[in-house]
Amino acid sequence: MGSLLFNIKKINKQAQPYTLKNFCILNLVLALFFMLGACEQGGKTNKKNDNLLLVPAKSNSEFFQEIGESIGLDFVHSIGAEEMNNIVESVGGGAAFLDYDKDGYMDIYTCSGTWLEGFSKSEKPQELPYNHLYKNMQDGTFMDVSSQSGVQGESYSMGITVGDFNNDGYPDIYLSNYGKNTLYQNLTDGTFKDITDKAGVGGANKCSVGAVWLDFDNDGLLDLYVGNYLNFDPEYSYYYAPDGFPGPLAYDSQKDQLFRNTGNGSFEDVTDQMGIIDIDGRAMGVGAADYDDDGFVDIYVANDHTVNYLWHNDQGKGFTDKGTLSGTGFSQAGEATVSMSVDFADYNRDELLDIFISDDNYCSLYENLGNGIFKDNSYTSGISMASGQFVGWSSSFLDYDNDGDADIFKSNGELKHLYGQEDQLFDNLGNGKFSDISLDLGGYFEEEHVGRGACIGDYDNDGDLDIYIVNLDGKGKFLRNNFGNLSNWLMLDLEGTVSNKDGLGCRIKIVTDTLVQTAQKKSTTGYLSQNDSRIHFGIADYEVVDRIEIKWPSGQFQLLEKVNANQIIKVVEPQ
Repeated sequence: MGSLLFNIKKINKQAQPYTLKNFCILNLVLALFFMLGACEQGGKTNKKNDNLLLVPAKSNSEFFQEIGESIGLDFVHSIGAEEMNNIVESVGGGAAFLDYDKDGYMDIYTCSGTWLEGFSKSEKPQELPYNHLYKNMQDGTFMDVSSQSGVQGESYSMGITVGDFNNDGYPDIYLSNYGKNTLYQNLTDGTFKDITDKAGVGGANKCSVGAVWLDFDNDGLLDLYVGNYLNFDPEYSYYYAPDGFPGPLAYDSQKDQLFRNTGNGSFEDVTDQMGIIDIDGRAMGVGAADYDDDGFVDIYVANDHTVNYLWHNDQGKGFTDKGTLSGTGFSQAGEATVSMSVDFADYNRDELLDIFISDDNYCSLYENLGNGIFKDNSYTSGISMASGQFVGWSSSFLDYDNDGDADIFKSNGELKHLYGQEDQLFDNLGNGKFSDISLDLGGYFEEEHVGRGACIGDYDNDGDLDIYIVNLDGKGKFLRNNFGNLSNWLMLDLEGTVSNKDGLGCRIKIVTDTLVQTAQKKSTTGYLSQNDSRIHFGIADYEVVDRIEIKWPSGQFQLLEKVNANQIIKVVEPQ
């Protein structure tokens, strides 16, 4: 291009007198110049320049403002077919906030289905749908870096769980798929490598839905639990017409798998060895947290139409299902529900982790009573009546207004049809009660979408939590929080040294005068998704946190005192 500019100057200098011939030559050269410039604008460069044109919408009067397309989040989920014809197509897909390039800003990964031969009932499209990775440009916008990062995926993806399995400081990606699962190793240069076969975590071509990273034996290495759904047969079609297609109980279940990290880049299947006996579970959402505070992370599996599992971790030596005995295996009516997702938080601030399960009707809010016993408070809390008309999918605890207690966001959508429903946000009233205040928070909550996965995080580092929602066979939606940071906040970015690098399993307690909050560092949260890896606390009007207590998985205890509010703090585990 430089030589071309030189030639243009040379022509102008020699054009004495300025003839018609010279004029034609100059115009021809100029045309070539702009054509070459247009060519250079194509491909990746064009994508980058398009991003420069993006400007986040100005804040309006809505608490949550939908701004996805204006900031470059153009993801459209696909079921891989023109119409929804089977149960597998109905259950995807997830999303995650992750800082894949470690620049201090949360990026977004989204999962999509795709067309598969012998599975999809429509003709193969010219362009196949794929998963997307959006880089946070630190100016309120995102850029699609899916192709150059190498994480588009080749399978029918359901969900994502993110964890640094090799402790190199960069997050790796595990995708649960219909078919072979995928483990992408972060190469720390903005790209990823598929190491599934080497690692041995492909899952033998099952139908995996939920998955979660955890360090179940506290050896400083992240292990992996994969929830498998059902043995789907594309040729089976015996059903009553009003049902649309066969439900989950029409197929045999598939056994979940637990993989132990060996530390050399590979994993071993220790499912049977660790006592994971999954006879008839059809896993949907999977989560991990230490519900009894014994220092070992437990696993909860939300099963479809069958009893849910609460796998108690027996000091890293095995697991025992406590679902029924704990009171978390069934709903308040004593029934096995169509359970979708699970999340943990101390919603009543008694320093015990409680559990919320979204399902196809009334949902379950399990209060932790201690001693391994839970009580379902979904009806008395006011959640059941408000949820009864919706099918709940992804649900997460969050403090949306920074007042110091855990509220609940829930995405909704029909089971077997592409019918939309409104999403919901329940405000924690602080007395064991919740109120559905969705319609007070913005116009988005009046819209109907076929909600599935959702991730929650602070994308612009302004101290309040934003929400990204995946809608089945539709456009994703991004809700920017406009007013949450009017109250004070604190975020902790944990890094393990003796413990796993992510600090998964860390238990955090913060004390601010009379306001005491307890949380735990988790990976997968909600339905097939993962939230911001940093731990967020709303602290209302307090400007200083008196004390932060951190119990690491290694057993080490760390204390921080007199910490100023409204900042993101990097906390490294003492050597």
